Amino acid sequence: RTAGFGLLLPLIAALAGGLLLQCRQMADPSTATNPGMNPDMKGWFVEVNDQWPGQAMAIKVEEVLFEGSSEYQRCGVYKTATYGNMMTLDGVIQSTQRDEHAYHEMMAHIPMFVHPNPQSVCIIGGGDGGVMREVMKHSCVASADNCDIDNVVVEQSKIHLKHLACGFDDPRAHVTVGDGMAFIASKTAAYDVIIVDSSDPDGPAGTLFGEAFYKAVHNALKPGGIVCSQGECMWLHLDLIKSMMDFCRGLFGNVGYAFTTIPTYPSGQIGFLISSKEEGVRLDVPVREPSDEMQDKLNYYSPEIHSASFVLPEFARKKLGVARRKK
Repeated sequence: RTAGFGLLLPLIAALAGGLLLQCRQMADPSTATNPGMNPDMKGWFVEVNDQWPGQAMAIKVEEVLFEGSSEYQRCGVYKTATYGNMMTLDGVIQSTQRDEHAYHEMMAHIPMFVHPNPQSVCIIGGGDGGVMREVMKHSCVASADNCDIDNVVVEQSKIHLKHLACGFDDPRAHVTVGDGMAFIASKTAAYDVIIVDSSDPDGPAGTLFGEAFYKAVHNALKPGGIVCSQGECMWLHLDLIKSMMDFCRGLFGNVGYAFTTIPTYPSGQIGFLISSKEEGVRLDVPVREPSDEMQDKLNYYSPEIHSASFVLPEFARKKLGVARRKK
């Protein structure tokens, strides 16, 4: 969810006079200027956004570690009172140290364990490194590409979110700073698994939610390939999720929707849109399982929660046209 992608913004850059990176290192949260640092609630980051109207999330901030602007978005990194270090983009929480595993482990391991032998992996977005960290736990992986449009996200994660960016240190990991749509469109039958860890569609990641992008993803997958994408929140974005599932059903052999619970994301929940290139693939049943050693290091994912995450509440199941699981 951390990476902003898809739309390169030359017009905006030109109007801004060639916006350069501006950053400040600060200790006093009351002087913060990033969206979310509400001057009326000094010391609190308050997430208010039109994408989830009528609700807000507030996090107590102890220290501002970084605030800056890239060509694409504003980035903030904060030391919080109860959630560890937190990254935001354009005033929207992307990850916190306390609960990030609920997202990154599920985003990575659901598609990875559905594939029998994923050797080549691509991550679009994910500039904080959390998905790469989890992908690198699979010894079968020979190479993993990570393309993120915003180098500020990558670099600040290496400085302040080392618990996430550690995956970039693996020699199998290859990081490219560039447009995700262009990157994936240049590949044909290149990857066993593609993971789209994008930010929300209201911003530079907008193209990563469209049919043209998923046609390129389909082309970039090897036979038997699996794709997993950030699938927004069923409590807030059910119409968007349905539209994405509908066009993916016209492209892929099987399409499913799973979810995880995570307290600092809107409504405490976020989903995953998962598709297989071939028909007949059970997305809700892992074909491999973590070793005992790997499972001991995981904080959220397990084979049991993999399957359980596909069981949707009735309002979502009916809207998305998902059949009830047979006993």
